[in-house]
Amino acid sequence: MPELSSEARVGQVLFNDNCAACHGDRASGTDKGPPLIHDIYNPGHHSDAAFFLAAANGVRQHHWPYGDMPKQDHVTRVEVEKIVQYVRELQTANGITYKQHNM
Repeated sequence: MPELSSEARVGQVLFNDNCAACHGDRASGTDKGPPLIHDIYNPGHHSDAAFFLAAANGVRQHHWPYGDMPKQDHVTRVEVEKIVQYVRELQTANGITYKQHNM
């Protein structure tokens, strides 16, 4: 994996502390939550705003059979920014790029 930006390195620590229990090491998923290193989370289908909304409001189950994601009140908007940067850099390193969503 290429070197992470300084903001993404901070995001990695925040992700590990707040997200990895469900979304897995390096966002690879677990039996509690989906992998964020999956094409369905490309920026054209799930924009950065979707991550902010998920943290602030939680998410009803829709793509995966893991149940609802609870809101993450303990994570600040600035922390979510850094987490999103980390996830996006992981996605890019894994070939996940913007693809326009078509319904």
